Amino acid sequence: MDSFSSPSSGSSSNFSSEDLMGQLKTQLAQAYAEEFTVRGKCFDKCITKPGSSLSGSESSCISRCVDRYIEATGIITKALFSMQR
Repeated sequence: MDSFSSPSSGSSSNFSSEDLMGQLKTQLAQAYAEEFTVRGKCFDKCITKPGSSLSGSESSCISRCVDRYIEATGIITKALFSMQR
């Protein structure tokens, strides 16, 4: 069950604005903390032979990987804020 699902007892639970804001803040904090791990994920995916410089394909791969991650983070942030309203 994700943090936005109702309890398993079957009753629907209404969140107050403060509860929802607290959950949004927690979710955003987790998303921003995970942003720092993108370096490791993109590095592992794109750098096959670590050396003193990046090849053209490695550089392109890292650029695309980081761009996708930033785009995904923006989509998640917008979705969380739209749920608040």
